[in-house]
Amino acid sequence: MSDMNDKGAKNRVDGAVTEGKGRVRSAAAELTGDMSQQMKGKGEQLKGKAQQALGKVEQKLAPKPKR
Repeated sequence: MSDMNDKGAKNRVDGAVTEGKGRVRSAAAELTGDMSQQMKGKGEQLKGKAQQALGKVEQKLAPKPKR
């Protein structure tokens, strides 16, 4: 595997984790009525989605292995 492909895979996984943490934070804040934490959670979700998209692009741009 190339470095770009590895980096892309890592970004996709890290992005999914960040998005998940944001969902949990946002849901917990919604239950408690904490608007500030809810907005932070939404921000984390967006950051995670962007990181996943970056990972997809990195993996597409990675050189294909030669046979």
